[in-house]
Amino acid sequence: MSETRVNAVGTSDLRTAHQDLHSEQGALRGEHPGRSRSPVIKVADLAWLEFQKPDLDRAEVFARDFGFGIAARTAGELWLRGTFAGSPCIVIRKGRTSSFIGPAFRAAERPDLDRLARATGTDVRDADVPGGGRAVNLLDPSGFPVRVVHCREELPALPEQQPLPLNFGTDHRRRNTAQRPPREPSRIQRLGHVVLETRVFGRALDWYLDTLGMIVSDFLFLDGQRDRGPTMAFLRCDRGGLAVDHHTLAMHLGPGNGYVHSAYQVTDLDSIAAGGEYLNERGYKRSWGIGRHILGSQLFDYWRDPDRLLLEHFADGDLFSRDLEPGWASMSTSGLAQWGPPATRDFLGASPSPARVRDVIQALRGDNEMDPARLLGLLKAANS
Repeated sequence: MSETRVNAVGTSDLRTAHQDLHSEQGALRGEHPGRSRSPVIKVADLAWLEFQKPDLDRAEVFARDFGFGIAARTAGELWLRGTFAGSPCIVIRKGRTSSFIGPAFRAAERPDLDRLARATGTDVRDADVPGGGRAVNLLDPSGFPVRVVHCREELPALPEQQPLPLNFGTDHRRRNTAQRPPREPSRIQRLGHVVLETRVFGRALDWYLDTLGMIVSDFLFLDGQRDRGPTMAFLRCDRGGLAVDHHTLAMHLGPGNGYVHSAYQVTDLDSIAAGGEYLNERGYKRSWGIGRHILGSQLFDYWRDPDRLLLEHFADGDLFSRDLEPGWASMSTSGLAQWGPPATRDFLGASPSPARVRDVIQALRGDNEMDPARLLGLLKAANS
């Protein structure tokens, strides 16, 4: 099992290989390597995310407006999909409250499920997914149910929302034609990533590296607390020389254990913007956007669903192969975007609420990685 290894040394030991890449800094000597030496398996991607909601009809209306297709619908389940071939993006099960249940990851090969089950003392079971398949059900250190699945059948591809041809300087691809992006939902192509908050960041990080073979693209640390280790990590799947999304899973230390947001790829900037106008006209609340992130470089636009869960449209994200080592940067609100409007209090979750106050009290009293110094560092980062 990997261990978080921190040993602060002088800044002269910073790796210079990250200059002009995804991060200005590399690791200091003795810091967390960002990958496991011998993981149990290496998952290939996120398969889908699981939620529960009391009103599936209302959930379906928002899903269509946001740009999902419907893969399957029963009295108790709603399966949402993108246009790309593969597995569904989301399953929503009927329940008493609106909440996130957990992620499902796609196994690279069917025998990976047997290897994972033996290593974790679990069983390989039938997966209740359209088309059928098999799954191993686990629990991560934060308490999230995590499924690793291998689907028997893939959903076929659907028609795409085509990117608009653009004119650049003297490169004129569009002639005698006006530019008129259709006012319609941004057509979701696929699930990109999920972001989670956890009180046991170090334990959860190592679990995903050791058990599922994920690797870190970038670490964030609190100002003045780098010697205590990172407080956020952007994890991608290890597909060797194949370049994949900068992050499939992101986690950060916080007073709660919960869902932060999930992100879904669309065609281009016009798809994001025109789809956003479509959502705005139907009374949905934009949380933050439009802008371009720093870590991952995605064009982004964040929206709240009717139950206030946060979802992101994105396009044009970074793709990394296994060769790239983790970058390191200080955690700050100003480090979230290259351009765009300032991050909102709604997006940052900075508005006080009784539930958030309870989370803080429980975290400071519990057996976890939150303490007053960490809490003050997080508050500082949110205002920097």
